[in-house]
This record gives sequence, C-alpha cells and structure tokens, in this order.
Amino acid sequence: MEERIQIDVTEPEAYKGIFALEHYLGNAQLSKPHYELIKIRASQLNKCAFCIDMHTKEALKIGEDQNRIFLLDAWQGTDVFSEEEKVLLQITEEVTMIHRKGLTSETYKKAMETFDAHYFSQIIMAVVTINAWNRIAISTHKPLRFS
Repeated sequence: MEERIQIDVTEPEAYKGIFALEHYLGNAQLSKPHYELIKIRASQLNKCAFCIDMHTKEALKIGEDQNRIFLLDAWQGTDVFSEEEKVLLQITEEVTMIHRKGLTSETYKKAMETFDAHYFSQIIMAVVTINAWNRIAISTHKPLRFS
C-alpha cells in the first residue's frame, strides 16, 4: 500500500479537535458497549481496516462477546442484539450512509421511543466522530498496528 502522510504527525492540532469529541463522548451518558458497536459498524460500512482492528480489540477488552462482533455485519438477520442495540445500529447505518436516505423518519421515531434526547444526540455525535476518524484513516492509509 502506498505510504502517505499521517495527519496526527503533520497537523497534531487538528487531531486535538477530534480528540475533544472523543473526550466528551467518553464522559457522556453513552455506554461504552454502545459506543464500540457504533465504531465497529460504521468502520465496517466505510471499510476502514485501521478502525475495525482498533475497535474490535477495544470491544473485546470491555467484555463484548466475540460472536456478536463476528455477526455485527449481519446484525439484522440475528437475534443476538437487543431491540435497543438494533435501533442504535440502524441509526449508525443511516447516518454513515447519509447519501442514501439519511436518517429516516421511521428510524428517528424508533430512536425517540427508545432513547431520551440526550442519549440520541450522543449517538449521533458518536456516529459523526467515528466517520471522521474513518475518513482520516482511509485517506492517509493509516497503518495497522498489531500488538
């Protein structure tokens, strides 16, 4: 793969802005398991190998079941995710793939029935944040770091 500049090295101040969103989300009401599901699913949709690698490892560290991670790409055809998680994943897909239909009225309605306004807002911010990270990692060919 072609080697490219790494924005964290060339423009560290830009990274600080996105890390501020990460810090906010890390201290918000959004649960860590929900946040990792969002990160993995959006990264799968965007085909971001760097972020898929990072966030599957993070999810395992916080106790996520590996079988659920294996099935995440086919979540709609399984019964391993709760109804709440299914709404969360639908939001993630619709916001990540905003060019299709955006966040549909049906999904928005389900979200408002499932989450309060603050939690819903945090979900949206989480999806936006991981999509930003995906775009940086993909555009710069962020190298995988196996440990």
